Amino acid sequence: MSTAAPDQVRHAWHVDPHHVEAGFAVRHLMISTVKGHFRTVSGVVTTAGDDFTTAKVDLTIDARSIETRDDARDAHLKSADFFDVEKFPSLTFKSGRVTATAPKHFVVTGDLTIRDVTREVALDVVAEGFVRDPWGNEKAGFSATGSINRKDFGLTWNVALETGGVLVGDEVKLNLEIELTRQKDE
Repeated sequence: MSTAAPDQVRHAWHVDPHHVEAGFAVRHLMISTVKGHFRTVSGVVTTAGDDFTTAKVDLTIDARSIETRDDARDAHLKSADFFDVEKFPSLTFKSGRVTATAPKHFVVTGDLTIRDVTREVALDVVAEGFVRDPWGNEKAGFSATGSINRKDFGLTWNVALETGGVLVGDEVKLNLEIELTRQKDE
């Protein structure tokens, strides 16, 4: 048990790998939206006590785990045209600051790295709740949304359409559903 003052006690909340999804949506042919997700997300959120405005978020997404319900498209997304998973197997997000905007609502700003490019992004986060599961574990649920321009991260591959426009839109909408498990204090 720690002897530090309560406001100095750091809690570690680990991503539950079975209850997390990192999703995205992007325009296709300028007329529809393709949605996909990454199956494998890991990471930890540390907080001072139970105060999530002090959170430090460190997430890793396995780029090789991308799924869009089309094997050929998934293979193309894994290629050097997009994520180049052989050279860059992970995407990462490391928070810089958390700002409370309303009860249970936050903006988490941090560095997102895709391939070898890091850019600051802001995610709108909602605290969905805190519970103790049937096995005595403390759980926390969060939803996060945001958007990025894929070209800002070097994902520039595209095809011009004869009718005008492009095959793949530039804006990528992000959606993260995450369940965290608090680690036992040592």
